[in-house]
Amino acid sequence: MGSATKWVSSVGSSATLARQGAVLAAIMAAFVWAAPTDAKLWVAAAGASALVFFLLISVFRHEQIKRLSFEIDEVLHNGRRVDFSVSREGDVDVLSNELAKMVARLSRTSEQLTIERNALSDSLADISHQIRTPLTAITLMLPSIERAEDPWERKHALRKLEAMIERVSWLVTTLLKIAKIDAGAMHVERKQASCSTTVRRALAPLEASADLHDIRLDLALDEKASFMGDMLWTAEAVENIVKNCIEHTPAGGAISVVAWEDVLATTIKITDTGSGIEPEDLAHVFDRFYRGKADTEAGARESSGFGIGLSLAQALVSAQGGTIRVSNGDAGGARFTIAFPKLVV
Repeated sequence: MGSATKWVSSVGSSATLARQGAVLAAIMAAFVWAAPTDAKLWVAAAGASALVFFLLISVFRHEQIKRLSFEIDEVLHNGRRVDFSVSREGDVDVLSNELAKMVARLSRTSEQLTIERNALSDSLADISHQIRTPLTAITLMLPSIERAEDPWERKHALRKLEAMIERVSWLVTTLLKIAKIDAGAMHVERKQASCSTTVRRALAPLEASADLHDIRLDLALDEKASFMGDMLWTAEAVENIVKNCIEHTPAGGAISVVAWEDVLATTIKITDTGSGIEPEDLAHVFDRFYRGKADTEAGARESSGFGIGLSLAQALVSAQGGTIRVSNGDAGGARFTIAFPKLVV
């Protein structure tokens, strides 16, 4: 189909060129006929030269357009990356340059769409796996609850079922938040917020869990420190980080939260006394659904998370223009540093 189209286009262009040449020749003949007798030869020579020049230029432009048509056809039908010929000057050459830019941009867009499609496919597979696990557990628990005759056993099973349902609900809610952030649809307030108030708001829901696991929460907060951002979203980010630290800190350990402000930024540093993060895991801590080696070690407490809490924390902080970094502390344990840079005018 492409070859036939090019052949028809070539024939049509040649016919157009012949008609234009015939019209120009007729005009030149009229000028020769109307010219004085002693000037007819000069008029005819000038007309012939002009006609030859016109035909040469037209043939050259015709070949250029034909070449462009062929290269565009290669891009559209064969999916090839065609490197348009280097152009010099002239309207056809300008068109060739613009077409080259268009093809390059379309190629980059196509590559980006492929990457995003693959990432979406991987995310959907991870989400399906993460949701299927607790749903399978819930399905298996229901028959045992129905068969349980002991009231205490039934109540215990119902508590486990309630915990599973809460996990699924939290997962779905968190995924929706991350989706809103990715789509740029999350509303973020930009106003002065107190660091101490934000941290205490984040730790309030976790005090019972920390006490249950015999983990001490040490606070060193500058009451005057503040940042420009959204207090609620920042509190949720801090809560997710501290929750992760609780899951990886052994009984009798401590989690330290320090907040201060200087001329460059407002910083919140969270440090635990756990085993720290493996060097090969540091680069993937904020990846969605990533589970490090510490989560599978025999001595580590079984984590109830899905591997998206830290990813959400990073997304929430980044949406406010802040940064979050992770490292191992000097005395061991994980260290998370949230910073909100100050704007310098």
